[in-house]
Amino acid sequence: MKISDWPEHERPREKLLMQGASTLSNAELLAIFLRTGIPGYSAVQLAMHLLNQFGSLNALMSADATSFCSIKGLGKAKYAQLQAVMELSRRYMEEQLRRPTQFKSVADTKRYLSSQLRHENREIFAALLLDSQHQFIRYEAIFKGTINSAAVYPRELVKLVLDNHAAAVILAHNHPSGVAEPSAADFDITERIKDALQLIDVKVLDHIVVGKSECTSFAQRGLI
Repeated sequence: MKISDWPEHERPREKLLMQGASTLSNAELLAIFLRTGIPGYSAVQLAMHLLNQFGSLNALMSADATSFCSIKGLGKAKYAQLQAVMELSRRYMEEQLRRPTQFKSVADTKRYLSSQLRHENREIFAALLLDSQHQFIRYEAIFKGTINSAAVYPRELVKLVLDNHAAAVILAHNHPSGVAEPSAADFDITERIKDALQLIDVKVLDHIVVGKSECTSFAQRGLI
């Protein structure tokens, strides 16, 4: 049965307009993005098939072009659309964080950093630069590669802070494994950066570790 033959209140698009996006399942939201199905599959059935094929929404959203386009019903146009949607989401979160009150909430900060980092397949070490009122100046991905093996140089962050006249910093990095538990290396680099920035009177407010489905805040755990 085609979706157009479904009762109106069960059709994903109409359901979203009547009840709000939060009431839809992952498959229903994905079906709206896909717009059409393929022979033998409605858009919702295709969406469910894709989620099963990739194993999770996160795996689907972070798939590379080759993996994504290898699935029947998808292609380069859909891949480009998906990347555009994800980038718009990241930019929206960045604009939200420019509001003065945003950094009073750890939850909002986690949400933004998660949107930036959780889909990365390699470890990214980044920083949020803040002014003296803890308002957003910029987000910068500084180092790429695991913290254990990549050279994380505090002096590079010091230079970035000085160039942007930042007064405070929130550190962040992702764990591609998906587990957001801080490692010994995470504690070590945090202390090294704190010591370096203390010399120029810039405070490290937090270090947030981003996993696939959760984030860990050093500040909330009393670790910084």
